Amino acid sequence: MSLDVVTLGEAMMLLIADRPGPLEAAESFTKRTAGAETNVAIGLARLGLRVGWVSRLGTDSMAHYLLASMLAENIDCSHVVQDPAQRTGFMLKGRVQGGGDPPVEYHRRGSAASLMQPQDLDDPWLTSARHLHATGVFPALSDNSNRTAWRSMTLMRDAGRTISFDPNLRHSLWPSAERMRDELNDLATLADWVLPGIEEGRFLTGRDSPEAIAAFYRDRGAKVVAVKLGAEGAYYSSDAATGYVPGFSVGEVVDTVGAGDAFASGVISALLEGLSLPDAVRRGAWCGARAVQVLGDTEGLPTREQLLQARDLLLPVAA
Repeated sequence: MSLDVVTLGEAMMLLIADRPGPLEAAESFTKRTAGAETNVAIGLARLGLRVGWVSRLGTDSMAHYLLASMLAENIDCSHVVQDPAQRTGFMLKGRVQGGGDPPVEYHRRGSAASLMQPQDLDDPWLTSARHLHATGVFPALSDNSNRTAWRSMTLMRDAGRTISFDPNLRHSLWPSAERMRDELNDLATLADWVLPGIEEGRFLTGRDSPEAIAAFYRDRGAKVVAVKLGAEGAYYSSDAATGYVPGFSVGEVVDTVGAGDAFASGVISALLEGLSLPDAVRRGAWCGARAVQVLGDTEGLPTREQLLQARDLLLPVAA
């Protein structure tokens, strides 16, 4: 069966501290999965889409855990390579009382995923999918992954498939802020749907307002731009519609990491189902609000059943 969406990227084992405070004060950790691309893959699979993930892992216990987790989400992992000579990346994440951005520590340099090569791509398998989701994380890992990211997006564009792109800034992975800005803006020109956060957009475009940020990417070929505004919701722009979707009220913010990936899964799934852009962005905002109320990156990602149960909250906002 052909896939709806494919994504390339690194999955890491995530260890979440048992208490607020500095990571060195934690005495135990909870194990979860992490990775911008795999968060979106999980979100889309739970919403009923057929999703494939391309990556490299080692053969260590972390790799076994990650692969089993993805397979349990019904994600096609047939193009994930396991190499005993390579190691799997992992990360530590702290807790912050009252929400906010937690401390994060990455252990991914030289990981298996960073060693992916453009020739690792299976062109017919990749282009058999309807859509590619790409982020700014995978091309930042290494020169190898950068070339692989470029080739995957170019292949899908040449095949007439749609592409979404979330910049997902990772300053520590790039040699300079200027290189990061230039590379991500160039990659965005290959995408149909661009999904920056407001602060990301300000850094990448030098423009301040959501409208101006969206115009920057629309002028460079994007058909759809959705600018994430955190608790305030999102701004959207396309030939058919422009406007704002308000955020959903949240009882308690537990962890903001992964909210942007949840937003992306909501928007992408809705657009692939043929919903209007305002309705897609509203679904994205709802998914993002769910994500900030839980500890891990994926616990809040809704299933198809939960989406249907929330239909009264997601009534169409456009004719």
